[in-house]
Amino acid sequence: MLSISMFSQQGKQKRADTLFNKFSFVKAAEVYRELIANNYNKDYATRKLADCYAFLRDPNNASRYYKNVVKQENVPIEYYYKYAQSLRGMKKYDESQEWLQRYKDSGGVVNANDFSKDINFITSVFGAKQQYFLDRVYFNSKYSDFGAFEQNGKVYFTSSRDEGVAVKRLYGWNEQPFLDIYVTDAKTKRNVDHSAKLKGDINSIYHDGPVTITKDGRTMYFSRNNFKDQIEVKDKKGLTNMKIYRVTLRDSIWKDVEDLSINGDEFSTQHAALNSDDTKLYFSSDRPGGHGGSDIWVVNINPDGTLTDLKNMGDVVNTESAEGFPFINNENTLFFSSDGHTGLGLLDIFGTIKGENDEIVDVINLGVPVNSNSDDFSFAMNQDGITGYFASNRKGGRGSDDIYAFHRVPSLEVEGVVTDAINTKPVPKAMIKLFDDKGNQIAYMETDENGFYQINIDRNKDYRIVASQNKYIDDYRDFTSKNLQTELTNINANLLLNPKPDVVKLADLNTTNLDYNSNITSQDSTGVKSAELNPIYFDFEKYNILKEYALELDKIVKLMTSDYPDMVIRIEAHTDSRGTHEYNDRLSTNRANSTYNYLISKGVNPSRIAEHKGYGERRLINECADGVSCDEAKHQLNRRTEFIVIKME
Repeated sequence: MLSISMFSQQGKQKRADTLFNKFSFVKAAEVYRELIANNYNKDYATRKLADCYAFLRDPNNASRYYKNVVKQENVPIEYYYKYAQSLRGMKKYDESQEWLQRYKDSGGVVNANDFSKDINFITSVFGAKQQYFLDRVYFNSKYSDFGAFEQNGKVYFTSSRDEGVAVKRLYGWNEQPFLDIYVTDAKTKRNVDHSAKLKGDINSIYHDGPVTITKDGRTMYFSRNNFKDQIEVKDKKGLTNMKIYRVTLRDSIWKDVEDLSINGDEFSTQHAALNSDDTKLYFSSDRPGGHGGSDIWVVNINPDGTLTDLKNMGDVVNTESAEGFPFINNENTLFFSSDGHTGLGLLDIFGTIKGENDEIVDVINLGVPVNSNSDDFSFAMNQDGITGYFASNRKGGRGSDDIYAFHRVPSLEVEGVVTDAINTKPVPKAMIKLFDDKGNQIAYMETDENGFYQINIDRNKDYRIVASQNKYIDDYRDFTSKNLQTELTNINANLLLNPKPDVVKLADLNTTNLDYNSNITSQDSTGVKSAELNPIYFDFEKYNILKEYALELDKIVKLMTSDYPDMVIRIEAHTDSRGTHEYNDRLSTNRANSTYNYLISKGVNPSRIAEHKGYGERRLINECADGVSCDEAKHQLNRRTEFIVIKME
């Protein structure tokens, strides 16, 4: 039951992190609270729960948890900043300044306007650490490219590359012609030309795009200039507005273009987006009844395809300026562009925050590098919640508008299986402890019934993981999460436990008569024979075989060549804790080799020694670890070679 429970907690943490990455902070907070209550990876869960409350505009609860977070060993310094912001959100300005100074003293950088009293609280907390990172896109042109949307391994995007018209695309109700819709493989590493234009009745002689597609891939909504019978339809001001059209995939071709009921000749309707179950259509429009400029609107899609219940998204989202390019991720979180909300430059990309009743309560500026001092727009997130695209006309691009790919750094885990070194079976209920590079224990758990463990870790740190169980000698692994590819989400660290000398058992025994002195005994209760071959020991920093231990090796030679000619053993050599890990690994390997060579020189068939391996200082049999004062006799107990019988017939 404990193993099942532990596996359940691992699943909960993954679920919480996924919800958090998709801006579903209310649901994520519920799961993080459960993890804390169950004492599972508590420090990490507390940090994330505090962040959830911050993003939910709740500085009181955020401050309550950040107060515990900043007491954690080696907590990332951005939490000093977040705690300071939460205190400021509670108008505790003096305490806030103290923690801001702590952040600065720890190497943090603070912008001049970061602590003005009217700053958006959640945006400042969200911006405490870079959330997004840019990836290369190969299919930009020297013209305008935007509106990238990925589905089923394909990227659909809008471009003016065919005719070479490079004009600004955003909120331009009088845009120039020749935008078309293109499609290419998501993993393409080459540019695309006119041959990548989407086939069917979509691309016209006027502006077409961007697009969104239903989850079943059968229906597409796309923007296009208002025209009828190949003639542009103009409004009273002489402008050609935009409309959203619907088209169906038939025999691999997009056909039957349909003008939607939400469109009008006197206003623009564009930038279609669908919710997670394709029952709502979001779009931008400057139709009457808005807050000014263009607004984000939503309408229900009925089973028969009709559109009803048109609704403005309200003043939390919409301003007197321009909002557009809505996008809904698979957790039904709305993202959009705006030049009315406080941003870094012109148009910025924002995410929305939902409250307990699923209503939108605030917006978050996604920060750099998604946003810049130029126009940033057409944000789209992939199903994984950590990758996607947006467009920008910032400096350094290839054309007037360029598509940029992004990723959020996903959570990182160390995982592995703990195995019995003799019978190679998994070791359930082994205690796993995770330590930082200063020796501080930062997490622990038990292996499940399959010997499996999994612990969430931070990136760019050094760790040691230790496995222990009362019948075994501890094993550990040192590893690092530094300089890893961001796509990597787990590090594997398997551990191998050797039984302690008084419980080492022969595996796969078929014989019933063992009487080699007192070193081999029987277990009458199980009928399984057990054996203890005495270890040999070495002088400090030496690997030569001492005379007194050559006699012990000679006993093993007799056992293997005369008494039990089919016996197979494994040689495992070890060191004490003094010296570096690298030095001790080499020294133990030399000890294993010298032991192996001695046995072979005395007539033991090499095929009967399954393995000879050095383990350095990984498997100390007493308390004499680094930094512990021990006498020489205790240290010598660790400077040993052990002999494990793995087969005897």
